[in-house]
Amino acid sequence: MHRISDEQRRLRLGRRHLLAPSVRAREPVAVADAVVALHATDAATVFLSVCARLAEASVPALERALYEDVSLVRLLSLRNTLFAVSSDLAPQVAASTAGAVAVKERRTLLKHLAELANGLDEQWLAATEAATLDALTARGAATGSELSAAVPALRTKITVFPGTKWEAVQGVASRVLRVLAAEGRIRRDRPRGSWTSSQFRWRASEAWPTVSPDEARAELARRWLLSYGPGTVADLKWWTGWTVTATRKALAAVGAEEVTLDTGTGFVAAGDTAAEAPVEPWAALLPGLDPSAMGWADRGFHFDTDHRPALFDRSGNIGPTVWWNGAIVGGWAQRADGEIVWRLLTDLGQEAVTAIEAEAARLSAWVGPARITPRFRTPLERELMA
Repeated sequence: MHRISDEQRRLRLGRRHLLAPSVRAREPVAVADAVVALHATDAATVFLSVCARLAEASVPALERALYEDVSLVRLLSLRNTLFAVSSDLAPQVAASTAGAVAVKERRTLLKHLAELANGLDEQWLAATEAATLDALTARGAATGSELSAAVPALRTKITVFPGTKWEAVQGVASRVLRVLAAEGRIRRDRPRGSWTSSQFRWRASEAWPTVSPDEARAELARRWLLSYGPGTVADLKWWTGWTVTATRKALAAVGAEEVTLDTGTGFVAAGDTAAEAPVEPWAALLPGLDPSAMGWADRGFHFDTDHRPALFDRSGNIGPTVWWNGAIVGGWAQRADGEIVWRLLTDLGQEAVTAIEAEAARLSAWVGPARITPRFRTPLERELMA
């Protein structure tokens, strides 16, 4: 089998994830396609991930792609997590992962409604959804609060996990909107406030074209291999949330080629075994949950596991990271006064320090007055904020 070293994997990451200055993109959709899918659980992450990879960072350009052209869309999909993908890839993501998520979300909501035994059944949910869509169509775009004011049923309260230590009272509005969004019947529109806000308005949406789930999984696997390969079955299974069987079937469908790694074996896209051309030395400051840090279950080729306690929270979410030539070497944060501060977790030479300083200045310049606090706080980020 062909051998691909860790060094080659880091070279691939720098070029294919558009992180070296010479390969940065000129528009947001190209960035999304380069990394396949952008983590969008934290609204700021999408903007930070994209602008780090643009030749000229531009918040307005990304807002146009998300809310005007709709060439980028947010989908509850991979691992039941919110991602932003190009509209060209959205049908495959919907068929390969989001569809199953939607079925689970609806089933879970109906189960919780049935536990109340007060008439909140499937018929009630269908009527509530229809009223919600009517209100949204009439308004054009609306927040969850505005829709609740217009649709009395959305103001219903439900108790989830009754009689257990997880018992809690929830408003049904967020659950109904989550199901409608998972099914592609509504989409997230401009937030209230700045680009860092997660208080989105909603807008009615058309369902995505029908694609065979097997075909969709194969296409998603092919794109992942081209962007993240080499990777293992475990890596792709973790990244997508598929079963082992579905993962192996998708890899076989695209003729994935097995290669030898520095530790074990992995897969690349068919014929994608040539040595990656070198790129210039590069530094990057990437946000928490950035795709380049979350693309594999095993990230040993670009990450010293001794640094995990500083850079990850207890749930396994990685915080803001500092990169040098394809490896995570530290973390960064933005303080309350707007200053970008960072710390290295390994010794590097002056060339690296100078490059990281330049990236910190570039980040500070385009972020401007915005303030960024990651949704998932990590020990190093908290220390730097102090």
